[in-house]
Amino acid sequence: TPSPPSSASSRDILKFTMRLGCVTYNILKDWDLDTILKQLKLNGFEAVELRTSHKHGVEPTLSPAERQAVVKKFEGTGVRLLSYGTTAEFHSPDDATRAKHVADAKAFIDLAHDTGAWGIKVRPNGMPEGVPENVTIGRIAECLKELGAYGEGKGVEIWVEVHGKITQNPPVSAAIMKATKHNQVGLCWNSNPTDLVNGSIKPSFDLLRPWIKNVHINELPGPYPYKELFRLLKASNYDRYTLCESQESKEPERYLRWYAALWREYVRSA
Repeated sequence: TPSPPSSASSRDILKFTMRLGCVTYNILKDWDLDTILKQLKLNGFEAVELRTSHKHGVEPTLSPAERQAVVKKFEGTGVRLLSYGTTAEFHSPDDATRAKHVADAKAFIDLAHDTGAWGIKVRPNGMPEGVPENVTIGRIAECLKELGAYGEGKGVEIWVEVHGKITQNPPVSAAIMKATKHNQVGLCWNSNPTDLVNGSIKPSFDLLRPWIKNVHINELPGPYPYKELFRLLKASNYDRYTLCESQESKEPERYLRWYAALWREYVRSA
């Protein structure tokens, strides 16, 4: 379970169960790990999802000693190494391609285990043309079952991003979860326009809530109904993280400070 917030800026939201974190994609992608930790702590963020290929350099290629060095960097910062944002995806009709992505995801599960991360993020990235939808869903589910079993042995969860053309539609994500049926595998809500049904996200949220283990949020003042999302999360006793996944900023430090302040206001209004 999440540890209590340690920064003074989080004092006002102790009574809420949601926590604020950040994804390195895209706003933090050019910072090294030391800068990420310094700026997140300074601005009241409590967790980070490290997206693969970014400047932080925390990848499965790290040696055991380098992995322990990552753990040491996080100690005492008040920022949690929450997850790894992988690009592993399992919708391909090619068996060898899917097997390669499963192997890549397992390498990140090992990294998460060794560095104390809670989960890894994976995704579907669409539906291949000419392949029946139920066949692709079955293929994705089989890969996720294998990763769920592997992650269970390592104490690492698998978070499937609601992502990709067609696959980002909530009914498709629900079908993937129903086909997977593994407690170690859940969804990462991705705040997509396709969540809306007649102007509300409630039908989609209610459909996917049993599997939501992580939440990505993007431009808070944008058109997406974040106030409704925060109310739904709070009403459902969501006790995990909401991770900022915003576009790049020419002033990232100022953006983080502004974002955290707006997030706290949305939480209060919820």
